[in-house]
Amino acid sequence: MMKFKSKKKKRTENYKKHIGQVPGTLVYTGQKSDRQLQIESFDYNKEDIEEKILVDIEEAVPFKDTDSVTWVNINGLQYIDEIERIGQHYDLHPLVLEDIVNTNQRPKIDEYEDYLFVVLKMLYYDDEENIIIEQVSFVLGKNYVLTFQEAEGDVFESIRDRLRHAKGRIRTLKSDYLMYALIDAVVDNYFSIIETLGNKIEDLETELFGGHAEEDVSSDIQQLKREILKVRRAIFPLREVINRIEKNEHPLIYKRTITYYRDIYDHLIQVSENIDIYREMIWSLMDMYMTTISNKMNEVMKVLTIIATIFIPLTFIAGIYGMNFEYIPELQYRYGYFVLWGIMILMFLAMLIYFRKKKWL
Repeated sequence: MMKFKSKKKKRTENYKKHIGQVPGTLVYTGQKSDRQLQIESFDYNKEDIEEKILVDIEEAVPFKDTDSVTWVNINGLQYIDEIERIGQHYDLHPLVLEDIVNTNQRPKIDEYEDYLFVVLKMLYYDDEENIIIEQVSFVLGKNYVLTFQEAEGDVFESIRDRLRHAKGRIRTLKSDYLMYALIDAVVDNYFSIIETLGNKIEDLETELFGGHAEEDVSSDIQQLKREILKVRRAIFPLREVINRIEKNEHPLIYKRTITYYRDIYDHLIQVSENIDIYREMIWSLMDMYMTTISNKMNEVMKVLTIIATIFIPLTFIAGIYGMNFEYIPELQYRYGYFVLWGIMILMFLAMLIYFRKKKWL
């Protein structure tokens, strides 16, 4: 009971941090670690690119007014002071900064005159196939994209490679295409999440249908159901975000890029449909498991009932001749004991043959 209370307390602590706070107050709601703040930048145009690891947040300030396109990636949302400083330099609204460090924020988009603010969830599996959900925030400006991540490690390595080697059209277009490419990398990784979930469901189906299900298969089904619900909560709101980018005519999103965002929306629809299918499948697995347990119990009861049915007449005969009457004629027969055994065995065999014909055995 104490363990349950401690878990409940831990779940509610992050929400209590915001109670009574002034709107715009920066409160980090994630799990703090001893990781150092990491800042990297990619400043590029069609011909050149400059990649840097920034030592201080002040080094990211000059990128705001350059003619080139810049991607500044910040790892470490627990460093409130540094995030507040970069927010002041880039004229970010206090509520935007509050949402950046609030890791429980639902995926959304906020439109401002000079920039767009987008929040989404980045999903991936660790080495033990535990699902990791990390919040990523985007600030899209005229010639820059700021990304804020909880910790080191992401799905953007392919984007870094494309920038370094000028692959595709990423270095020939503006910052709106850069944000598209980053969001597209996150959404593409959703497919690997869906594939892993599908494999897990298939493995459970094989166990259940093959009759090799272990005792803890119910906990595996419940765990998988929780994973699917987490993925659903992280992905479904993103459809609304991309739909707004696609349909709203914000000056920072050029018409030539709208088609690419529409492609992301199509991918999200496909992922959402798969999630709904897997959600139905996992409920079916639970029903199948309960049916299997019920069938096993019915088989046990069937065997016990047959055994009891066979022994009822035998017990009846034994009960009659076990009575303490002085005069029971059969007791005086010399071979009465063996005759009684023969009758009982014949009854036993006759009942077995009858049950066989009825296919009860």
